[in-house]
Amino acid sequence: MLDGVTLDQLRTFIAAVDEGSFSAAGRKLRRAQSVVSQTLANLEAQLEVKLFDRTARYPQLTDAGKSLLLDARSVADTIDGFKARARAMREGLEPELSVAMDVMYPMDSLTRAAAQSQKDYPHTPLRLYVEALGGVMKLVVDRICNIGVIGTLPIVTDELQVESLRELKLVTVVSPAHPLANNRGVVSAAAIKKHVQLVLSDRTALSEGREFGVLSASTWRLADLGAKYAFLKAGLGWGHMPLHMVKEDLDSGTLVAIRIEGLPRDVAMPMKVVYRKDAPPGPAARAFIAQLGK
Repeated sequence: MLDGVTLDQLRTFIAAVDEGSFSAAGRKLRRAQSVVSQTLANLEAQLEVKLFDRTARYPQLTDAGKSLLLDARSVADTIDGFKARARAMREGLEPELSVAMDVMYPMDSLTRAAAQSQKDYPHTPLRLYVEALGGVMKLVVDRICNIGVIGTLPIVTDELQVESLRELKLVTVVSPAHPLANNRGVVSAAAIKKHVQLVLSDRTALSEGREFGVLSASTWRLADLGAKYAFLKAGLGWGHMPLHMVKEDLDSGTLVAIRIEGLPRDVAMPMKVVYRKDAPPGPAARAFIAQLGK
């Protein structure tokens, strides 16, 4: 008998509770009171559980009814979400928004874009990956992500379409305890080569044989930006960092900015959106990109 329980019966049950009476539920559902009463009687018979105490003027939920009401609402909400997602897919909306972000991208900007996406597309779940160098591009090439935001790896494979997004300011920093921190002028190219440079390493082979921003003859390779940040503060080397990530350290003196011969005073990293040419962004992805660019 339980297999015969219908969504219509559950919605009638919920309406009777929310409206306070069978007659009011009938008005809401545009049905006769007798139809509502019969529907609920059939539901109770199928469940073999009494949902309402009908001895008073208005029906009152039994303890069993109160308990089952929570499940009925959950089922109805799940079905509503199911139908909304199906309708969105029919209209061209992505079933899921998968995004690969460069580790350098500002987290506050990313969270704002995610919050707006949740508001505008509540039935499109977000799957987010944070990678460096070729890790972002590979996720898009392999169709794991709809879109990617790249910066640390400036090269792009032929399968991908590229759109400019914004620029991030970079700064070269060291710990105040590092020997280079005592240099008040421009550090020469010869001097910088004598000190360990902390460099992000690529988990993929997409940048194999290429170096980006590496100036020192001695390097330590780190696959995590957080580790690089900690190593810089510990005085284990020098390195380039996004300004937004180290601004508070520069203001407080826990990190020191240095200038290097041959590098401009203001260094910027172009951030770009990439996606497969045969799979352009849908409405949710396009809106997400627009938010990231603000």
